[in-house]
Amino acid sequence: MYISRFIQKKYYNQAPLERNRRIMSRPEHTAPPEVFYNEEEAKKYTSNTRMIEIQSRMCERALELLNLPEEPCLLLDVGCGSGLSGSVISEHGHMWIGMDISQAMLNVATEQEVEGDVLLSDMGCGVPLRPGTIDGVVSISALQWLCNSDKRSHNPRSRMMKFFRSLFACLRRGARAVFQLYPETPKQMELLTSSAFRCGFHGGLVVDYPNSTKAKKFYLCLFAGEDPNQPSVMPKGLNEESQTNQVQNTGRRKYRKGKGKVVKKSREWILNKKETQRKKGVKHVRPDSKYTGRKRNRFF
Repeated sequence: MYISRFIQKKYYNQAPLERNRRIMSRPEHTAPPEVFYNEEEAKKYTSNTRMIEIQSRMCERALELLNLPEEPCLLLDVGCGSGLSGSVISEHGHMWIGMDISQAMLNVATEQEVEGDVLLSDMGCGVPLRPGTIDGVVSISALQWLCNSDKRSHNPRSRMMKFFRSLFACLRRGARAVFQLYPETPKQMELLTSSAFRCGFHGGLVVDYPNSTKAKKFYLCLFAGEDPNQPSVMPKGLNEESQTNQVQNTGRRKYRKGKGKVVKKSREWILNKKETQRKKGVKHVRPDSKYTGRKRNRFF
């Protein structure tokens, strides 16, 4: 397997302990995505409850930043993997198409009978969809892979340009694209943003919980042109105060104002989730009863 000179110089000239620690912390330095996410890693990734919770939470935030209309929309999930984020999109009543470079991850998505359509594609080679067909884009933990040169023919800047140019073409005017990513350096973030702007996008970076080490999340929010019915206003990042207020207010209302969407963990949300699991053929699904979704009084 070819490893770029940049990676060799930066990571293989260090002390063994430091080198191993940094490589293990970033999977894109271990192997190309289609190699790293093999059958074993795909099953482990999909069955990890903590990973499912984190992926769902970040996809919920990405959908919030998209600011979609109330009617069903067609979304593109870049780096869809086994369909974890696609399940969240389906719960919000939207249709979706997922693209991923790992055949093993897509096989898991097909086995679980996800509601969206999936296709095997390298985002660095462009988005193979018809122009003006997509209403929005979400991507969770995938965009940073474009910054690596996994083959001798790979040029990160040209691959970024090809991806963003084709992505801009398949989006309807005024649509948004939200990428949750883990940039390694500010230079990587600058390279991704400048490539997107050169292809017609505008927007910026949204940082949630900037003062936190573990909770900090980066979202690149891009606009594909201007929509007269929906002005391009950059959303604001979350902080610790807004998180506290959100936790305090969730118990007072069952539905979001003006949207009518079912709140997570409510009775209706649980019933819909269990029905989806039954359709997928999950063996152990608890039967519905009058106690389903009921809040219990805690005495200690």
